[in-house]
Amino acid sequence: MNTRPLFSLTYHAIFLLFLSLSISKFSLVTTLSNETDRLALLEFKSHIDSPLNVLASWNDSFHFCHWVGVTCGNKHQRVIGLDLKNKNLVGTISPYIGNLSFLLSLNLASNSFHGGIPSEVGYLTRLRNLNLSYNPILGGEIPVNLSHCSNLQYLDLKYNDLVQGIPSELGFLSKLQILILESNHLSGRFPPSLGNLSSLQILGFAYNNLEGEIPNTVAQMKSLTSFYVEINRLSGVFPPSLYNLSSLTNIALTNNNFIGNLNPDLGIVLQNLQILWIGANQFTGIIPVSLSNISDIHSLDLGNNYFTGTIPMSFGNLRNLRWFGAFNNLLGNYSVYDLSFLSSLNNCSQLELLSVSDNQFGGELPNSITNLSNQLLRIRLDGNSIGGSIPTRISNLVSLTELNLGANLLTGNIPSSIGKLSNLHALYLYENKLTGEIPSSFDNMTKLLYLDMESNSLEGSIPLSLSRCSHLQKVILCHNKLNGTIPEQLLGLPLVQINVSHNSLTGFLPPDFGNQKILVALDVSYNKFSKQIPAQLGACLALETLYMQANSFEGTIPDLSQLEGIQYLDLSNNNLSGQIPRYMINFPMQNLNLSFNNLEGEVPIEGVFKNASAVEVKGNTGLCGGIQELHLQACPKKPRKHFALKLKLAISIAAAFCLTLFSLISLSWLKKSKKKCLSISTFGPSYQKISYKELRNATDGFSLKNLIGIGNFGSVYKGKLGLDETTVAVKVLNCQKQGASKSFIAECEALRNIRHRNLVKILTACSSIDSEGNDFKALVYEFMPNGSLEMWLHSEDGVKQLRSLNLLQRIKIAIDVASALLYLHRHCQTPIIHCDIKPSNILLDDDLNAHISDFGLARLLSKSGKEAFLNQLSSVGIKGTVGYAAPEYGMGSQLSTNGDVYSFGILLLEMLTGRRPTDKLFKDDLNLHNFVKLALPGRVMEIVDHSIFNEVGESDNMVTSWSDWTSRHTECLILVFQIGLACSAESPIDRMDMSRVALELLSIKRQIPLD
Repeated sequence: MNTRPLFSLTYHAIFLLFLSLSISKFSLVTTLSNETDRLALLEFKSHIDSPLNVLASWNDSFHFCHWVGVTCGNKHQRVIGLDLKNKNLVGTISPYIGNLSFLLSLNLASNSFHGGIPSEVGYLTRLRNLNLSYNPILGGEIPVNLSHCSNLQYLDLKYNDLVQGIPSELGFLSKLQILILESNHLSGRFPPSLGNLSSLQILGFAYNNLEGEIPNTVAQMKSLTSFYVEINRLSGVFPPSLYNLSSLTNIALTNNNFIGNLNPDLGIVLQNLQILWIGANQFTGIIPVSLSNISDIHSLDLGNNYFTGTIPMSFGNLRNLRWFGAFNNLLGNYSVYDLSFLSSLNNCSQLELLSVSDNQFGGELPNSITNLSNQLLRIRLDGNSIGGSIPTRISNLVSLTELNLGANLLTGNIPSSIGKLSNLHALYLYENKLTGEIPSSFDNMTKLLYLDMESNSLEGSIPLSLSRCSHLQKVILCHNKLNGTIPEQLLGLPLVQINVSHNSLTGFLPPDFGNQKILVALDVSYNKFSKQIPAQLGACLALETLYMQANSFEGTIPDLSQLEGIQYLDLSNNNLSGQIPRYMINFPMQNLNLSFNNLEGEVPIEGVFKNASAVEVKGNTGLCGGIQELHLQACPKKPRKHFALKLKLAISIAAAFCLTLFSLISLSWLKKSKKKCLSISTFGPSYQKISYKELRNATDGFSLKNLIGIGNFGSVYKGKLGLDETTVAVKVLNCQKQGASKSFIAECEALRNIRHRNLVKILTACSSIDSEGNDFKALVYEFMPNGSLEMWLHSEDGVKQLRSLNLLQRIKIAIDVASALLYLHRHCQTPIIHCDIKPSNILLDDDLNAHISDFGLARLLSKSGKEAFLNQLSSVGIKGTVGYAAPEYGMGSQLSTNGDVYSFGILLLEMLTGRRPTDKLFKDDLNLHNFVKLALPGRVMEIVDHSIFNEVGESDNMVTSWSDWTSRHTECLILVFQIGLACSAESPIDRMDMSRVALELLSIKRQIPLD
């Protein structure tokens, strides 16, 4: 029998059976694996909401490989990509994401995920790209497990809410090419282990709280092209490791604490640079000439440092330079040769921005400036000592959108050729010595938005040609010698602000002011306008500030009842007659000044008129009634007929007597005001007199070891007085400094009759002569052992910052300051404007209770009429500290309690962000107010001062670390930020009342969760 076929059949049968079993097993494994992916995706979906319903396809009607955002591999039908960027998803990232074991790319950017990044992401060992950026409330720490994603090439976690340090384990990601962690709350030091990332090309750590020096291991990143660490707290010299990375094209170190000189060969070893941003640090020395060797550089920022010397002439070799900033340094020497570099920049044909403002450049403005690039958009030379005249050929710079030559020493006429700059949006020529007339050629600048020529010696009339600048919004021509009238045609423009004060303008105000529907501020004060105030002003519905004082307006006050948003109205020192209109009681005004007119009749007692600190009506002999604090004569009752003649005679006699008495009182006051300083008796008998010798002995001869502070007008020393050696603070005035004596008087006047637990307590004063026969003036205060709030918020060079303040402590301090201001503004016998609220003037006692100090700029509201306003302008010359002073003061506005409210708002924002209003971060249109406003509410944790989470004393009964922070704390933080924004609003009409501030802060304090 032939058995071969049977054997063959049996062999094939066995083979087919084995093949069938193998296929079945593979199919089963594949099915199980696919099911794992499907379940992981459904679990991911269960943790999120989709307002746009973009995940509607994620159901059993479709295979998961066809779901929106899902990509599967062809071979195994496993998920290899999940892309759900910008889908408005809300929720948390499920840990089940770690079950997508074949995943190569995960992109969840631009959504609203919160919670944290699950550590299970570290299971995705095949992952190459991970993008979770732009999820502003995605918080927690960066998972250490990410280091297990050994194939990761792209990691982008920017614009989230990540905290703590950068894990050193990220240094194990040897294939990583792009690492972006910017705009989080990362702290700690730059991990040296990251030097192992030899494939890394882009490193972005900007906008965090990193500190310490850049480690030398960075020199091992031989592939690095971009190094972005701006806006941190990094320190040390320019990182030496960067000098070894010749491949670098972009370096950004802006806004850190780097110090020292730049290496002279920087431009030789880093020849491939295209961007070099090192502004807002503390670099010193000269600008390296070698930078001119970097032929491809297009953006160079050296601003806000301490560079000295000159700008190298060889910078003309930088043919690709588009952006050059060296503002706010110590460049120049007030020399005639300081601006020589401008001629070399003529070769930079791509230049678009040149900013060298706020330096020490002298000499005359050279004609070579007119040969700069015709691509130039913005040129800023303001804040120097540049003289000479504006070159006629300035018109060559045809692309200019901004020309800022303000705060210099320019002379001569404004050339008519300037009108050829038809693309100009902003022209700033303020605070120079320009003469002549305003050119009529301005009519060509049809795109002009802002025109500021304040404080020059311009004369002639306001040209009609300005009315052809059809987009003009702000016109600032105050403090010149202009005459003539305001052209009616000018009032056809979309003006928001007009300031022509302190000129010699005449005639009457055009009735066309009624067309200015968006006009917010109008200042025509201190001119020679006459006739009646146009009733059409009542149609300017957006008007908040109206200053018309010191003119010759006559007639009655017109119907302005529609100005429901008016905050500041000053009609003082005119010839107005008639009665005070009743509609004014409905105005939500901060200040109303009707003084020194011919008004008569009864003063209302409702609305603004019940607040004596907001109303001024003195100098109107025909007025009567009003609230008691206005000290007006009582209005006569309606007389019966047979008493009319007698009553008329009695009133005449009484008026004559009052006028005589008023004259005598005024004469007496004027005599007293001429004295150079108040006597010590001003403080009353409860203050013990003290001599210069006693104060010298108490402070060990005013030794440096006892120096605890330096202010605007003197120094403060720690001392011990009396047999019991009571510790005191002695403020010694520098009598040689202009305004010091008046500061002494102001402080004496302010402090002699005020008592409040949150105001610094004055013990005594001394006005004598020192051992060398010079004037000596000093004030002695109760000593505050915990120093100033400034010391708690900021660390200075060589001074270690004190332990940090937590949220509750900061709110308590804010309540103390608000309570003191409310007392000064509303409850003093004579209300007081402090004028200089800032952290260095807030002192803290043993229990961290806050006390307002330094009343050297204070003003009594009873002196805020014409005479006091002139004194304010001529005495100290300042109305607070830059950054804290209300913006309306810069427009010549009178002092008001609203200015203190603004300063308080800035103080509150500084307390919560840890940033001064003069922080180098804030430039152009960005300031502390806008910085906070842009971040609220979603990014509040990005801007808060992270020292608020540092460990504090046990007695505070408050969170001691970030781990104890809750969403309720965040809500309270946002509420306090909103109060700061409301107080620091640019327009006084939008600012919160201080009584409401105090109440709301107290309410927030009660809501803060305790341990």
